[in-house]
Amino acid sequence: MKSSKNNVYTVSRLNGEVRQLLEGELGKVWLEAEISNFVSPNSGHWYMTLKDSRSQIRCAMFKGRNQTVPFKPVNGQQVLVKGSISVYEPRGDYQLLLESMLPAGDGLLAQQYEALKLKLAAEGLFATETKRPLPQNIQRIGVITSATGAAVRDVVKVLSTRDPSIEVVVYPTQVQGATAAKQIIKAISTANRRLEVDILLLTRGGGSLEDLWCFNDEDLAHAIYNSALPVVSAVGHEIDTTISDYVADVRAPTPSAGAELLSDDKGNKTQKLNLTFSRLRQSMRHYLLHQSTQLSELSHQLQREDPKRQLQQLEQRFDEMQLKLESALRHKLANATLAQQQLKSRLQQRSPAHKLTLEQNKVGYLTNRLKEAMKARLVNANLQVNYSAHQLETVSPLATLSRGYSITRDGKGNILQNAQQVKAGETLTTKLHQGEIKSVVV
Repeated sequence: MKSSKNNVYTVSRLNGEVRQLLEGELGKVWLEAEISNFVSPNSGHWYMTLKDSRSQIRCAMFKGRNQTVPFKPVNGQQVLVKGSISVYEPRGDYQLLLESMLPAGDGLLAQQYEALKLKLAAEGLFATETKRPLPQNIQRIGVITSATGAAVRDVVKVLSTRDPSIEVVVYPTQVQGATAAKQIIKAISTANRRLEVDILLLTRGGGSLEDLWCFNDEDLAHAIYNSALPVVSAVGHEIDTTISDYVADVRAPTPSAGAELLSDDKGNKTQKLNLTFSRLRQSMRHYLLHQSTQLSELSHQLQREDPKRQLQQLEQRFDEMQLKLESALRHKLANATLAQQQLKSRLQQRSPAHKLTLEQNKVGYLTNRLKEAMKARLVNANLQVNYSAHQLETVSPLATLSRGYSITRDGKGNILQNAQQVKAGETLTTKLHQGEIKSVVV
């Protein structure tokens, strides 16, 4: 079988085409996992491994992206990330290029919010052309909120100050918790069935993402969209944005602002201005959402040939080499330090001072042994002398004399043992235990 030269790949070409294939087919993915091996070189880029109990994947988050992360990742942290699959061509490793990162708990809600927002936008629920204008000469406003919350008090206070003639009908409902969305839907249905008000104001005060979550319900979004009565959404604070805000005919930043929007003030100029600004903000949100969707699609197409991706590959390669160099330097420094310590130890063992110390210790040891040996030898000698003296004393004539015996010598000093040894007139000396006696033989 013949093969075409074009079918023989180089490694670089193979990795490049695999990268384009992965980036082109998979697109963006969401991933929940645990961070490990997190490093942040001087370049400002982040590199890490995301893992679960059985698998792991290398990840990179470049400086332009990680600056939007509101926290510093740490090893062992559970996160929810969004990114695109790519291939790091120099090593042939496939990796995930991260675009966003959130703590796992908050991130799951944010992911659900973004997914629902894109879905409803595609269904046309946010379209500007479907928004209804506020009715003229509003006489009665239906307020859907908690009957005991601060929001209803703020609305009533603003309306009583600006236009006391406007009546308020409160449709009490929960605005937080698992059953809140169903109760709000029921309140909208009740208001549409009775048709006793000119417009609905859906409102509550600010809170966390979890607190406002009932206003991100898909069924509630359809209920607002299908309402026969116009709906103004005034949920949370200015920085809070919910799905209800996107679907409603008009969005007000706060409950008080919603009440101002629906009431006359000084020839209606303020109302018209607020309404214009509100519609402008809402139109901008819808426009930005539409543009964001198009931008995401175009970015996905551009990724396959984006020169920036090549630059990122080079930056990642540089960071990788820098980390390897730092590791090699630390290893070499550690080895050099160990070798220096070993040489220092060997030098100390071979140095004259060390040998002199050893010899001095040896001399001291031998001196002590000599002193101990001399003492022992002297003790033994004294014992021997005493023993010999005792033995000598035992056989000494003096000892015999002490028992009453005497020794007699002739003039020449010979000891006399027989009377026949002396002659008459010879002088004899008799040795006693104490003293001597001179005598003459007759």
